[in-house]
Amino acid sequence: MTSATAAWLAAAAAFAVANWWSRWSHHRPTELWSKPLTLVALIGAAIALDPIDPAVRGWFVVALLLSLAGDVFLLGDDSWFVPGLAAFLAGHVAYVVGFAFADEWRWWYFALAAIGVAVLALVVGRRIVAGAVERRPALRVPVASYLGVISLMVASAAAAGNAWAVTGAVLFLTSDSILGWRQFVSKRLWMPVAIMVTYHLAQAALVISLI
Repeated sequence: MTSATAAWLAAAAAFAVANWWSRWSHHRPTELWSKPLTLVALIGAAIALDPIDPAVRGWFVVALLLSLAGDVFLLGDDSWFVPGLAAFLAGHVAYVVGFAFADEWRWWYFALAAIGVAVLALVVGRRIVAGAVERRPALRVPVASYLGVISLMVASAAAAGNAWAVTGAVLFLTSDSILGWRQFVSKRLWMPVAIMVTYHLAQAALVISLI
């Protein structure tokens, strides 16, 4: 790990902790700067590191940039939910393409992971989609499509055979599952913080997987 990468990761950690505090305390001004700056720092870390595979790093940087756009969209009101969803969906596609460049890609790992996320989709995803449709029928396709793409991302991470990547993908799925449940099924006080903690740890793990 280069010194510049370590510095960017340290900055990302500081911004992330500030964001977690803002979500717990409902301090909107802190959330407005800490949320995007966490991703900016992680993008800096991804660019500064010495990657195992430059092609994978390139696609991961694209995914992080799209995630940054999604973060900014989701800082707005509910009218920005679908654009934010679209940005993150595109980001997951970029991660999937990046994983496809991995030398250790194994189809049987992909198949096993796909079975696992399919079970989760039936148990959790179905409730989220039903809740989204109940709120607004037009959300059926965007929400279902997003769940399908993030499930593909998790299976692709497993196929790549990198423990950090798998950890990041699973944390990302956890974060989005909590977010979807909170948005469309039911809300709990701990959810806003849990969503951001798992999300930031997910993105950090995906960046570290490049080393």
